[in-house]
Parts: sequence; C-alpha cells; structure tokens
Amino acid sequence: MPAASTKASTPVGAVSADASEHLSPGRPGYRRMSLALFAAGMAAFALLYSTQALLPAVSADFGVSASAASWTVSAATGALALFVLPLSALSERFGRRTLMTASLSVAVVVGLLVPFAPNLEWLVALRAIQGAALAGLPASAMAYLAEEVRPRALIAAIGLFVAGNSIGGMSGRIVTGWAAQLWGWRAGLAAVGLLALIGAVAFRLLLPKARHFTPGTLSPKALLTTVRGHLADPLLLRLYAIGALFMTVFGAVYTVIGYRLVAAPFNLPPGVIGSIFLVYLVGTVSSAAAGRLVGRLGRRGALYLAVTTTAAGLLLSLADALTAVLLGLVLITAGFFAGHAVASSSVSRTATTGRAQASALYQSAYYLGSSVGGTLGAIAFHSGGWAGTVGLGLLAVVGVVSITLYGTRVARAERRSLVVAAQH
Repeated sequence: MPAASTKASTPVGAVSADASEHLSPGRPGYRRMSLALFAAGMAAFALLYSTQALLPAVSADFGVSASAASWTVSAATGALALFVLPLSALSERFGRRTLMTASLSVAVVVGLLVPFAPNLEWLVALRAIQGAALAGLPASAMAYLAEEVRPRALIAAIGLFVAGNSIGGMSGRIVTGWAAQLWGWRAGLAAVGLLALIGAVAFRLLLPKARHFTPGTLSPKALLTTVRGHLADPLLLRLYAIGALFMTVFGAVYTVIGYRLVAAPFNLPPGVIGSIFLVYLVGTVSSAAAGRLVGRLGRRGALYLAVTTTAAGLLLSLADALTAVLLGLVLITAGFFAGHAVASSSVSRTATTGRAQASALYQSAYYLGSSVGGTLGAIAFHSGGWAGTVGLGLLAVVGVVSITLYGTRVARAERRSLVVAAQH
C-alpha cells in the first residue's frame, strides 16, 4: 500500500527499526504518554458532546424540536468527519504532537465562546467549527500510538485513549447536567469549556516528544494515492463500516435518551439525567479490557460479544422501568466501547503505511455514523417514540453482525486456499 509521502525514501510515519526504543508498560515515558492521551481524549469528548445532555433545555429555550436541537451535536460530529482526513495529512508534515496541540487549543477557545451563542443558528455554527478543530486529534493520536508504542502493547494503549474518551463524554455530560439545573444550560457549556482547558494543558505538559515520526511533504497526489490504497483494502473497508454502525447506535441512543427521561413516566431533572452518564465508566472498563478480550476470543469473537451486548441493551431499554433502562444503557455502552476499541486498533495494525490516513478514514466513518445516528435517532423518536430509536439501533446492529460474518467467511476461504496451495 503506498505511503502518503516520503523523505529520503522513508515512508511517512514509518517506525524505527530499533524496537527497544518504543514505549511499553514499565518503560520510561509510557505512563506520561498514557496520562497525556487520556487527558486529551477526555477534553475532546467533553467538548464534542457538550450539548447532548442539554438538548431538552436547548429545545425549550429556543422553542425548537428535538431533531432541530440535535444538530448542535450532529454539526460537531459531522464537521469532524469531514475534516479528519485533511488534518491527518497535516500531521504527516508537521507532526502528531503539534497537530494534536493545535486542535485542542482551537477547540477549547471555541468552547469558551459557545455559551454566548445568541440563537440556535449561531450555536450550531460554533459547534461545527469546534468539531472541525477537534478533527486533528483522533487520527493523529492513533498514528502517534502506532508509531511510538510496541505492537504488543498497542491495543492496550489505544484502549486507554478510548477510555479517556469515555471519561470525557461522561464528565462533560454530568457537569453540564448539574450546572444547567443550577444556573442554566449556558453555564453548563461554560463549565465544560473550563474542564477541557485543564485537560488540554495537562496533555501538552505530559506528552513525550515523538521519536519515530519522519516528516514528509504535503502532496495532494500522494494523499489521494494513499487514501485510494486504503479504500481498496477489503479488511479496512469492513472495519470502517463496523465503526460507523456502532457509532450510529451510540449516537442515536445518547442523543435521544434525555428527551425520554425528562418526560413521563420518569420526569427526571437535568442534573439527574446528566448523572446517568456515569454509565460511561462501564465503557472505560470495556475499552481498556479490549486487549484481553481479543487475546481470549480473537478479534471477530470480541466483535460478536460486543454486538450481542449492545443488542441486549437496546431491547432491555424498551421497558418503562428506570432500572431496566439504566441496565440497558450499561450494556449498550459496554458493547459499543469494546467494539470501537477492537475495530480502531485493528485499523492501526492493518495499515503498515499511511497510518494517519487509515485512522482518519476510520474516524471519518465513525463520526459520520455519530452524526447520522444522532439526527436519524431524533427523527425516529419524533415519529415512533423510544421504540423507533431502538429499531434504528437494531438495524445498525444487524449490519455489524452481517459484516463480521462475511469477514469470518472470507478468512476461512483464504485459509483453505493457503492449505490447498501448500498441498500442491
């Protein structure tokens, strides 16, 4: 597969031959790297989904429907999906660390302006800018880990980064929920902006300098060649589709859940609804445990377990008992984060060159799934209530199962072909 660009005949993002210099558990710098990317993931996800727990309050304040308010989430994730690939190309020239720092800085500044949006249109526009700025972080982080961490420790390292994402998503929603209940939704957004500022500063102070990155020149032709090569890889295409479908479920559920819980028979206040996002802690555990799951079940086995868990959670959430809904959210969250960690780490491992672009394509598909899921989930809720949103999620689950089954059949056919070739 062609590299994005070269310098002195060295593929961009190529890994140094001296594997002893790579970061791994117990070696100097690994803990700082883990904490830094954990802080970055926390700050990014707190910002990216900062309005999600506030959607009922935004709807009430601006007098708009759930589907209109959902654009404050979908605009951010959609912009991220559009900009992640071009910004990943910039990371090939200027470095992962530099681009991640710039992305977080711009996103934090915009985050401090978002609470002052005078109307829904301005709010959606600022959120789109924020999402575009955050696009420089996820693909660059995955590429940084693939280059700096020993291969055997890669899934665990990516799991920790994804765990930071889940902590950020959880803490952002809890902070906004309680701040909104006390002082209004604008105060909630301001609180998240300050939280993200702390995370961005910690990231910059802790992250070790890259030791295995080789800068290249910006070449649209080389970028197109690399992207075309990745899109021609059937395994990568399947992983991109799996990421998008998992995120469709997650985006639909968490965009709409606030509207369900604020209404009868639950009638919960904003602070309590925000606290329900504590179930993200389950995602922290399941994403960090993805490496062990793969070791025991294999990658496809881990995906089957993740998708089964997600489907069970969707069905359980249909009950009108709060305990059942919460348990359903726990299962959905655990399944989603485990599946995401397995799929994203598989992308980094499959792509041996142009890793930033491979990760960027995954992130594009992933956040496009979030944007589509949030919007369609709100439309389904408006048309058919919570059952409509669950139905959309189950369709996406069927898609993941179908793709994984197809991948299993392809792998078996390839093994049989190798055996026949060896016998002759």
